[in-house]
Amino acid sequence: MTIPFVVPRSADVPPATWLTYGMTTLIVLPLLWRTRAPFTALICITAAGFAYLPLDGPGQPLPYSPVVAIFSVAAHAGLRQRRFTLALGIPLVAVAVALRTNTAREYLFSYFLFSMVYALGVLARTRQAYTETVELRAAELEKARQVEAERAAERERARIAREMHDILSHAVSLMIVQAEAGPLVVRSDPERAEAAFDAIAGAGRDAMVQLRRMLGVLRDDPPAGGAPGASRSPQPTLAGIEDLVEAVRRTGLPVDLVVEGSPRPSAPDVQVTVYRVVQEALTNVLKHADASSVSVRLTWTPDGRLGVCVENDTAGPRERQAEAGAGAGPGAGGGRGLIGIRERATAHGGTASAGPGPGGRGFRVAVDLPVVFSSGAEVSG
Repeated sequence: MTIPFVVPRSADVPPATWLTYGMTTLIVLPLLWRTRAPFTALICITAAGFAYLPLDGPGQPLPYSPVVAIFSVAAHAGLRQRRFTLALGIPLVAVAVALRTNTAREYLFSYFLFSMVYALGVLARTRQAYTETVELRAAELEKARQVEAERAAERERARIAREMHDILSHAVSLMIVQAEAGPLVVRSDPERAEAAFDAIAGAGRDAMVQLRRMLGVLRDDPPAGGAPGASRSPQPTLAGIEDLVEAVRRTGLPVDLVVEGSPRPSAPDVQVTVYRVVQEALTNVLKHADASSVSVRLTWTPDGRLGVCVENDTAGPRERQAEAGAGAGPGAGGGRGLIGIRERATAHGGTASAGPGPGGRGFRVAVDLPVVFSSGAEVSG
């Protein structure tokens, strides 16, 4: 806009005056507010432009300031202001051309320029709206990802808590039972006392192995001298239930393992759940019951379900108290193991119950699971 004032002009062109220079400045200055108040800037520029026409100043071949102002209105102004610009702009363009050359060529050029500049502003506004929508969607997805990550972490913490409870509770219960029995027979039956102490050591070693495996899963760095996960042993399977039962038998408690139906290969997570259910139920017997015998029954049904039942012949008061605490919820102060059994069963779409056995005698833990079969899984025979 200021080039005509600094570039030498021919002698037939009127010299620039301070008035024309000031009016040119007024035409440009409102562009400083073109994004905050685009419609107001356009009105000011239009008014200054029409005031400039009678001054016969040096002028420019293109209306630069109005072009930028029209684009800004189309890109940033509200709907009513945009409509008003279109309604008022068309006749004002005609008036401006009539006051200048009043030629068909300039009419065509001016309307074409007005239309294209406004269309470019609309495209810019549309692109900005699309960009904001994409950014908002990305922010929502990131928030949803964070929420899901927090939920996954919470589920993982609950899973780890169940695993550690099952491992430690079972091992410590075996150790306590053997430790209590050892001093009673250390003089009368040294071999039995030695077996009790061996069982204590074995239970402790087994617990340490399982805890190391769990801590290895939690570690981010691979074991020294090996690939990630190289030292991590597999999770328990149905085949391990026999060893689990045998470990309890070594405490002096008779345990029968019965498998009914035709065992079929099942998914690893189902096998882990069944193992942990049996482990926790046997732990409860050791901790809370005064049982003289225990039976563990695995029932495979033709409709693809697996029933797990652990039943003892005598339920002690502590066992009934634990069952009552499990029914009251996590805050009841007891029955955390039975709560874990219910959580495991529910996670697989199954059911779990705990209470008195047939005829009100003893105590029974029963779980019913839909089995997801796997061709490569290991089963207990």
